[in-house]
Amino acid sequence: MKYSELIPCLDRNLIYQLKLKPNLTVMEHYERHCPPPERRYNCLIPPPKGYKIPIRWPVSRDEVWKANIPHTHLAQEKSDQHWMVVDGEKIKFPGGGTHFHYGADKYIVGLAQMLKFPGDKLNNGGHIRNVLDVGCGVASFGAYLLHHDIIAMSLAPNDVHENQIQFALERGIPSTLGVLGTKRLPYPSRSFELAHCSRCRIDWLQRDGILLLELDRLLGPGGYFAYSSPEAYEQDPENRKIWNAMYSLLKRMCWKVVAKRGQTVIWSKPLSNSCYLKRDPGTLPPLCNSSDDPDASWNVSMKACITPYSARMHKERWSGLLPWPQRLTAAPPRLEEIGVSSEEFHEDTKIWHFRVIEYWKQMKSVIQKNSIRNVMDMNSNLGGFATALKDKDVWVMNVASVKMSARLKIIYDRGLIGTVHDWCEAFSTYPRTYDLLHAWAVFSEIKERSCSLEDLLIEMDRILRPDGFVIIRDKHSVINYIQKFITALRWDGWLSEVEPRTDALSGGEERVLIARKKLWTDGFMTM
Repeated sequence: MKYSELIPCLDRNLIYQLKLKPNLTVMEHYERHCPPPERRYNCLIPPPKGYKIPIRWPVSRDEVWKANIPHTHLAQEKSDQHWMVVDGEKIKFPGGGTHFHYGADKYIVGLAQMLKFPGDKLNNGGHIRNVLDVGCGVASFGAYLLHHDIIAMSLAPNDVHENQIQFALERGIPSTLGVLGTKRLPYPSRSFELAHCSRCRIDWLQRDGILLLELDRLLGPGGYFAYSSPEAYEQDPENRKIWNAMYSLLKRMCWKVVAKRGQTVIWSKPLSNSCYLKRDPGTLPPLCNSSDDPDASWNVSMKACITPYSARMHKERWSGLLPWPQRLTAAPPRLEEIGVSSEEFHEDTKIWHFRVIEYWKQMKSVIQKNSIRNVMDMNSNLGGFATALKDKDVWVMNVASVKMSARLKIIYDRGLIGTVHDWCEAFSTYPRTYDLLHAWAVFSEIKERSCSLEDLLIEMDRILRPDGFVIIRDKHSVINYIQKFITALRWDGWLSEVEPRTDALSGGEERVLIARKKLWTDGFMTM
């Protein structure tokens, strides 16, 4: 039972046991440290005592079962800020935050007013779609952005507010565990139109501004950074000093203040390289070396340098993306960087549209309208699977393997979100956080790399909520192998295996296995 919330690669105990010496001042202890194979747990992670099938979206935005995340210290600690309140068997979320006591919805309108966007709508006619919210608390900002047609990657470490991301995912809000530490965030360059940090207690001036330079890498041309913090408005000498240093650093990075009101300041990033080229020689931070790949982000150290635009982006002074929702299905300009034609792109969209219809037909006897909310596509390729779900009230975490990580920028260009990950390791999320896992050719790939298929099955079970579904599409031999473990995994709540129609993406003979995980509480089983 003590492992009911285990995150294998973010396990403090492991750091102590392996006698690692992380540098606490730069947050290394919140970064990934995975157990070597012989230290992995070969067992299924049990749910906590009294666990119930989660409350369904959209009701879950505002309330979850207390038994599912039995951590009420956050409610006590943040009671004055209206993050969350305990109410009998439930924990409720009134929509407050450290900086928006009057609710995230009013705060969002306030940001749109500061930017003078038409109709006080923060999505600016579909031009603001992808948001990065750092130090996001329980992700109420991201929750309230959803009905503005904006999707946020809400990011926080599993720090002293231990379970904030666990609450966010239980609520059905797109979010993930991560930290601005020493490594790049696992996203490609130019992924977001807006970065947001409200009272996130991050020291932006450390290490030559390396954390602001990471935001700079992640923002597209003209991208905004909305920052709400005492430094922006307090008049005491300490805060003035921080503000002046931050202002000076961002000016050297060619960012401009576009709006300042009350406790909030909004900066924007330049549209082209022109300002960088006009800086005095030797100005810091320097431009990154031309050999640096700004899209490499798995296990890559952050660099204290400015990522200049490609020649094309510099010339056109924008990303070339259509407003949402057109950008979801339009071929993005960066396709040429990964050697995919727009014909291949559209064909991929069409194939996945058909495949998803077939999956849903296969599951129709067991699936209710709102039984699925948090979805993970474990091998997202160009984002066709997530695109095919556009009319369902779900969100998708698109996962690109390290080998295919260059394709993740296409996911973001479509207005979807995702991350790079190596499935030979555990994923950075709490147990029981996804309703549906889709694994297309994932097992074949890790088998080729001599990684353990059993470890991946155990990891998928850890991530999957009771009553949740796995869709595994792979070679016959792989599906036959997985079938042997279905009972031990307790994935036999419902089971279906079919041979799908062959299409242009089929790699030889494929099978589709769909299984449903049972809710179990008693006894332990090892494989």
